[in-house]
Amino acid sequence: MKAKIRTPFFEVGVKNYIYGEDVFRLAKAADEAGKKYDIDVLFTAPYVDIRRIAENTDLIVIAPYMDTLRPGRGAAEVMPEAVAAAGARGVVMNHCERPMSLSQVRETIERANELDLLSFACADSIAETKAIALLHPDIINPEPTELIGTGTASDLSYVQASIEAVKGIYPDILVEQAAGITSAEQVYRNIYVGAEGVGSASGIVNAKDPLKMVDDMIRNVRMAWEDRQKGGKQ
Repeated sequence: MKAKIRTPFFEVGVKNYIYGEDVFRLAKAADEAGKKYDIDVLFTAPYVDIRRIAENTDLIVIAPYMDTLRPGRGAAEVMPEAVAAAGARGVVMNHCERPMSLSQVRETIERANELDLLSFACADSIAETKAIALLHPDIINPEPTELIGTGTASDLSYVQASIEAVKGIYPDILVEQAAGITSAEQVYRNIYVGAEGVGSASGIVNAKDPLKMVDDMIRNVRMAWEDRQKGGKQ
């Protein structure tokens, strides 16, 4: 059965900034923070760490990519069945560091659905966001490529326009904001103005204290959601 994500949620990525025990320590810290603040946490893990994290945490583990081949030939390709068997509950597609055509995104969503994997699609612009929304992934992350890893987050007009673009097509698609997120304050702002989830990679792993940063960010997801629900201040 496909994982059910409660809103608001938080997504942690590591890309290739860290590896081995550092990935596992961060995953454990994210898991503890998610439980402490009652927030569902997605963790985009390197392939080699998927099984260990899935078996030792309650995180929703996401693979960073997969191909669409079926069992058989295809050495060095990432098979969807293998990703699912390792414990992943979803897969990222069309990240700017591994871009895909719309037809590839569609095929990957279809394969993910076959295996009850969450489809987590990235989009660069409002136009691409709308095009991908028509394919009905489970989550869309509209993040301008030029902001990723810069520490400069999307402005509020882009955040709100991207949310409206998705919800105007399929209201059930979850919308995350993740470009340039480096502080707990940015996490709070994005949740408060309407995002259902926020994500960060370099903003966490390059922080002075990554374990504290992931706790602070997840805490601010909870704070912003509660303030938003009761009409609190930004």
